[in-house]
Amino acid sequence: MARLWTILLATLVAASSFAAEIPIPAAPQIGARSYMLMDFSSNRVLVEEAADEPVEPASLTKLMTAYAVFKALEQGQISLGDQVRISEKAWRTQGSRMFIEVGTDVSVEDLIRGMIIQSGNDASVALAEHVAGSEDTFVGLMNQYAGMLGMSGSHFENSTGLPGDNHVMTARDVVKLSQAIIKEFPSYYGYYSEREFTYNGIKQHNRNTLLWRDDSVDGLKTGHTDAAGYCLVTSAERDGMRLIAVVLGTASIEARADATQSLLSYGFRFFETHRLYASGAEITTARVWKGEPQIASLGLRNDLFVTIPRGQYDALTAMMDLSADLIAPLEPGAQVGAVRVSLADAEVARMPLVVLNGVAEAGFLARIKDEISLWLQ
Repeated sequence: MARLWTILLATLVAASSFAAEIPIPAAPQIGARSYMLMDFSSNRVLVEEAADEPVEPASLTKLMTAYAVFKALEQGQISLGDQVRISEKAWRTQGSRMFIEVGTDVSVEDLIRGMIIQSGNDASVALAEHVAGSEDTFVGLMNQYAGMLGMSGSHFENSTGLPGDNHVMTARDVVKLSQAIIKEFPSYYGYYSEREFTYNGIKQHNRNTLLWRDDSVDGLKTGHTDAAGYCLVTSAERDGMRLIAVVLGTASIEARADATQSLLSYGFRFFETHRLYASGAEITTARVWKGEPQIASLGLRNDLFVTIPRGQYDALTAMMDLSADLIAPLEPGAQVGAVRVSLADAEVARMPLVVLNGVAEAGFLARIKDEISLWLQ
């Protein structure tokens, strides 16, 4: 008969030091239409307001444009050194510009910098045409990637963020996309921290003023239209803890920077993130019936992080739920239960428990012996 085994895991991970418990105040009130603050590693949302409301994203759109371009680079469809012939459509695109000239050849890398640092709409269109042949086709690719990333509240109509009837994103989706860029493209993420870029003799500064104000900030993107207001998505890392903050629809450049700084300060001051278990590392072992060997090594497919109020690490407990008697054969990666992490009486993380090493069937006599033992239990 299958049984549920619950085992208290004796240790989590030794922390180098523990802070005294700190009271957690209410989150700051932000003058934005919608916003979100989330820990990058644990996915814990620390603050949110109207985070699922679709709004005009302005140039935050270029995060998805960059994601699709990075995918094309990763897949070998294009290269950073490709020379892109600038079309009249790209040259004529309204709004913020890199100041590329029609009929000239510009490298993909320069266009990426022009799109990210200078927020060039002309660069965005030129990249879209190079990747997909036309901006319209590229927009279809953007929407496909949005679906794959679970961005259910977003829809794109162009590569630039210029207003469109159904061109929207949500704060939650902006966070998902930012996470994906940081995780999937570490070699390209550095573009977002560059403070200036000069092209065609014109030097322009990155519009993310927090790159100068806060040394822990290393991205990502600003946006503004009259309808969208002033928008900003920011990522910052302090002492191994990375936060992503999104503010949409603030009143000014200063307001979006101040709102973002308030969210980041709140998150870093009152919370801490720990990696409790590493992917592929043995957490525990379990008896395997009818198997050879008789012991299976169990662990996690991915790192398990938790974000908790500062000073409460010692109050964490971890339990392993083994869903049934383990019977060979077992393939590597087979899910056999879950690891649950709780703080006081509240569950703060749950992750599937999997077999790390495969277990083959034992010989005939060993299987018969174990079958009798199981029956007698």
